Amino acid sequence: MGSTTALLRKSVARVSAAAAKKEQHYASLSELVYQKMREAIQQGALRPGQRIMEIEVAEWLKVSRTPVREALRRLESDGMLTLEPRTGLVVASLSRQAMLELYVMREVLEGTAARLCARHASDLEVMELEELVKREERLQGNFEELARHNRLFHEAVHRGAHNRYLEKSLSAVNDSMWLLGKSQMLLPHRAKGALAEHGELLAAIRKRDPDAAEEAARGHVRSAQKERLKQLFPETRD
Repeated sequence: MGSTTALLRKSVARVSAAAAKKEQHYASLSELVYQKMREAIQQGALRPGQRIMEIEVAEWLKVSRTPVREALRRLESDGMLTLEPRTGLVVASLSRQAMLELYVMREVLEGTAARLCARHASDLEVMELEELVKREERLQGNFEELARHNRLFHEAVHRGAHNRYLEKSLSAVNDSMWLLGKSQMLLPHRAKGALAEHGELLAAIRKRDPDAAEEAARGHVRSAQKERLKQLFPETRD
């Protein structure tokens, strides 16, 4: 009886170890699928309203359907996918009203981040912002690179605010921003305008002027909203 119990314990231990390893494998694959899908949405390869089928994602990434299922649930929870009646999962799309609400939140959060950055950013973090603006100036005309660089600038401001909860909120809002389509930095006139606006924001942060920094950030977001309205809803007026 004792030997049988010992054998059972060893068997259970082996099964448990194998199950844990399998679970870890699926968890890492699920993260891979999640990140790949996010990138596809961010880059516009998957467009708002496009249907997402589990089996097609599995074939595309050469993984089983289990990690795909978990990743799609996360994306739905994040608001990047929605479940439509008689259609299934689709890439989320935003109505004009939803877009306006999103920009209201972005203006509040970016303004707060800029205000806190002017107060709390270290000298080294301010120097990083200076270098980012200089590089943005050199990148004018290279619109694909500018789109990536624009994100780096804003993330540097967010870090300079030194508020983890604000960063988390901004990350959630920026995830939803990708549902509006490609970056406005791909538009020549908007890229030039953003450079000037980033320069104003940097000047306020360098002077340690929280009020001016917040106003510069809010104005920057309002300019972006105005351009996005013209781009997505040309037939309507705010």
